[in-house]
Amino acid sequence: MSVEPVHPYKLASILLQYPDGPVLEAREEIAGAARELPAGRQGDAIRDFAEWFGQQPVDELQRRYVETFDFVRRSSLYLTYHLLGDRRHRGMALLTLKQRYTAAGLELDDRELPDFLPVMLEFAALAPEPGIELLGRHRDALELVRASLHESASPWGMLIDAVCAPLPGLTRAQVARIRRLAREGPPDEEVGLEPFAPPEMMPGAQGAPTAMPRGV
Repeated sequence: MSVEPVHPYKLASILLQYPDGPVLEAREEIAGAARELPAGRQGDAIRDFAEWFGQQPVDELQRRYVETFDFVRRSSLYLTYHLLGDRRHRGMALLTLKQRYTAAGLELDDRELPDFLPVMLEFAALAPEPGIELLGRHRDALELVRASLHESASPWGMLIDAVCAPLPGLTRAQVARIRRLAREGPPDEEVGLEPFAPPEMMPGAQGAPTAMPRGV
């Protein structure tokens, strides 16, 4: 795995993925790249996480990742879920994201949905200006994930801090929306509207994105 040239969002994208072979094999390289980041809230948070990440036993790291992101809905890294739930509207949002990535030259493979935060960060590293704008549009979901991770004292909270560091401060309206979402959760599933996504976005369909972008 190559992490050069280094962009903070590139490193965050890698570190927020499931820690399997390619990620684990690159731990020393990732730590070295993190040490080269400029000092500041974003760089310091990524450096601190990368140091912790590099010291964990593999089994423990994988267990904690699954417990953190797969078993806790509020920590889900699929950001449109927090705002839209598993509804037909979410399928259209996923399709829009995929089209936006394609226009910028980011080709997804067939393993991941385009609202997966590491995919969004890969896009932000490739195209910083529209990438920051896209993350800003999903700020409510990011803040829900960040709050959930910090409430559970998860080290991955440092990475969400790093993701949010370059974004504008929250408005009062955003704070109110985030509090409401935290209380109520995502919208209920709309029964009888399966599939919730257009056919080309459904897992298993030809060309359907269901994991990490190439080259991560």
